[in-house]
Amino acid sequence: MFSDTLDAANRIARACLEENLPKQGLMAEPMAYAVQGGKGLRGFLVIEGARLFGIPDTASRYPAAAIEAMHAFSLVHDDLPCMDDDDLRRGQPTVHVKWDEAMAVLVGDALQSLAFELVANPATGPGEVRAGLVATLARGAGGLGMSLGQALDIAAKNATAPATLEDITTLQAGKTGALFEWSAKAGALMAQEDPEPLRSYGAALGLAFQIADDILDIEGDPEKVGKAVQKDDGAGKTTFVNLLGLDGAKSRANTLVEAACDALIPYGRKADNLREAARFSISRDN
Repeated sequence: MFSDTLDAANRIARACLEENLPKQGLMAEPMAYAVQGGKGLRGFLVIEGARLFGIPDTASRYPAAAIEAMHAFSLVHDDLPCMDDDDLRRGQPTVHVKWDEAMAVLVGDALQSLAFELVANPATGPGEVRAGLVATLARGAGGLGMSLGQALDIAAKNATAPATLEDITTLQAGKTGALFEWSAKAGALMAQEDPEPLRSYGAALGLAFQIADDILDIEGDPEKVGKAVQKDDGAGKTTFVNLLGLDGAKSRANTLVEAACDALIPYGRKADNLREAARFSISRDN
């Protein structure tokens, strides 16, 4: 089953992440708390993408752990009152609720720094490979990627005109999609092969994943989702469901999954686990 494959990769990435977290000091407990739980899908993409090129898990575990640290950073900051203002994450109090806002900011900052430390680990590969991974991760997380997407999300809340489908697609391609793109293409970058097929796969998967999140906000069980649902609608946010309708959003997600799978044609059957990941992205319940 795909869930077993995902869990196995998640254990590899999580073990590496936990090995490299602070073991003492004021930041140790809240940083460990912030990375608890989660599906580990981004780390899985790194590990499975690397396997396409024969790169062992002993090398890919570091960038896999790095993307999980970067993702955790984004969630800690996204939950802050000045951002999306969430009290629950993965069924537990968010970091700023359990500690305070200042600690949440610092935990996010520290996890982002840890992500770059991990991806630069010598076990990842030669210096030019590590430099490429660091540069592309910085770009994906920064002002042209994830951070831009978050800024567009905040701006949309105060906009006088409703967001269009193009607006939301651009927003989510940054906020959600940028880290999926990096995760998917990291293995090709490690192998110094053409990353474009895997980048296209990650871009389509990332948008499908976000549409599934929008659908879960309408149909999801709060116990399984691990956070409040129907919050986007209550906050007046424009989502794929608002723009396309529930059936339209589901159809768009399926089309994106098909596009993601098509992007994997150059890798043949070796990419079957990645195809399953794309299908999983829209069939999950959390």
